[in-house]
Amino acid sequence: MKRFIFLAVLLVFPAALASAAALGTAARNVIPAEVQQIISVDYRALRDSSTALSLKDRVLPDNLKQFEAALRSAGVNPEKEVDQLTFALFRTEKNGLKVIGVASGEFSPKTVLARFKKQKVVGQKYKSAQIFPLSGMQMAFLDDWTMLFGDTTAIKAALDTRNGDAQSLSSNGKISDLIGSVENGSIWSVLDDKGSQNMLRSALGDVSKLADYDMVKKRLIGSRYQMDFSNGVNFDLDIITSDNMTASTLSSMLQIGKRLKETNATGAEKLAIESMAVGSDSNQLKVHFKTDDKKFETLLRSDLFASVSR
Repeated sequence: MKRFIFLAVLLVFPAALASAAALGTAARNVIPAEVQQIISVDYRALRDSSTALSLKDRVLPDNLKQFEAALRSAGVNPEKEVDQLTFALFRTEKNGLKVIGVASGEFSPKTVLARFKKQKVVGQKYKSAQIFPLSGMQMAFLDDWTMLFGDTTAIKAALDTRNGDAQSLSSNGKISDLIGSVENGSIWSVLDDKGSQNMLRSALGDVSKLADYDMVKKRLIGSRYQMDFSNGVNFDLDIITSDNMTASTLSSMLQIGKRLKETNATGAEKLAIESMAVGSDSNQLKVHFKTDDKKFETLLRSDLFASVSR
């Protein structure tokens, strides 16, 4: 599930974007408060970049293929009619982690519903929405420009949230604060404390087995990252901790992990690792990647990006 969410981001790295992918009102209203991660991507990037389309064909995960197949079965062309995709991974009391997706764009509900009628696809009334089966998942329109999708449990939890029967993202101050710092980016993501722990553990590798990590992981508040494409590919990750000492300790640990991986790295892989800068500022661990398009595929294989694609 987490692999699905993160790989959706990696599809659009090579494009030179100027537009922003701020979280829309419809998406905000359906995301439950117990969210672990939100990721928002500007799907329009795929339309104007042959590199992005080529990369998409190579790394497109099965879950995203399923999503695109579902859209096409509804008569929606994702390459032309979807503008933004937002994914939210959230916790449920009885069913563990669940994921929902929100697609916004220029598709027409009337056209989709007419197609459903022709195909004898019958919707299920739930709250104020109609939920339709859609190529192995469920779908509901939130308004004339926004589509919600997920499995039955996830989509009902999202609709409960919109209906006011469960707390929404607006009641989660920590995540809302994280979003405010990055949502004007072309591609961005935020993670809560547990999501940040998982990501950092994978990025650190064997270094995470040090006693210091067990101490500092409990002091993680959350993390955020965004991408910029105006001059090559730039990736900036901030991990927010409870105090300056924790951020400094994490910076030292990540630098140790970086040096260990550089020892065994060769060729282009070594150049990619050397392109990563690690430091701390106040209570934040800061990681920066910068590379050109030719080194992009190496960047995809770097440890930090591998950690967020699992």
